[in-house]
Amino acid sequence: MASVSVRGCALCGAALLNVAFVFVTGADFIRFVSFRAIYHNITGESTLCQDSIPWSVALQDSSVLGGLVVDLGLLALFTTQHSLLSRWPVKQALQSVLGPLNRTAYCFATALALQILMKYWQPVTSAPCLWSVRQAPWSIWFPLLCFSLHFLCWAIICSILMLVDYAELLGIKQVYYECLGLGDPMSYKSPNAQRLLSHLRHPVCLELGVVLWLLPALSLDRLLLAGTLSAYLTLAHSLDKQDLAYLCVQINSKMQLLADPQRGIGTTMSTTNGNNSNNKEK
Repeated sequence: MASVSVRGCALCGAALLNVAFVFVTGADFIRFVSFRAIYHNITGESTLCQDSIPWSVALQDSSVLGGLVVDLGLLALFTTQHSLLSRWPVKQALQSVLGPLNRTAYCFATALALQILMKYWQPVTSAPCLWSVRQAPWSIWFPLLCFSLHFLCWAIICSILMLVDYAELLGIKQVYYECLGLGDPMSYKSPNAQRLLSHLRHPVCLELGVVLWLLPALSLDRLLLAGTLSAYLTLAHSLDKQDLAYLCVQINSKMQLLADPQRGIGTTMSTTNGNNSNNKEK
């Protein structure tokens, strides 16, 4: 009994430390992607690019090419590990070794890769910007508009993550269920929910797209970052009509719950009972 308790405490400690690391990494990523770039445009503390340098000269500059190679390598590191660890054979192998910490390890590896990317990212400042808003009064108002829209997008992203099963996404629920002897939490979800989650592991593609591309000035390294991550999110998007229909039903039930808690609870329970009876019939 004591060994079980020690094991449970160790699992919970590892999961909670991972959650803290993921949240810190998320805050750093917001600063890296949004606030740092817009802040430089508003204050003009540092030069993001050199519009006076011709493209023909910039693309032959060793510092520009070297920085792009380093940035491309960092993006390759992130996308490769993120995709490799999500492959079914790899997940099965890690599950046999890590058990309930499999999802925790996946989130930790993703956060660690992001930290490495942000720490060693090379800004390309010796090349022209692809676009730059510098004409008054838009040189002041457009960065403020970008800041407001970025703030709104990040608020939407955080709200969506609260609506989905973030405890399962971060690996907390797997450890909690293991400590209680309940098995895999995914087994308690309906087949439609399992299907949706297998297709929708990045539920904030549109908002991230706005954050990546909407900037007062787009430098060459930012083009590489935005283009690579946008392509990666597009390729990972695999929702179909069945997923969308189920998602619309769930959103409507949550909206009813927020508008009328008593009625929403009754509707949700009747829908759940109907789904359970259908599953039993099948």
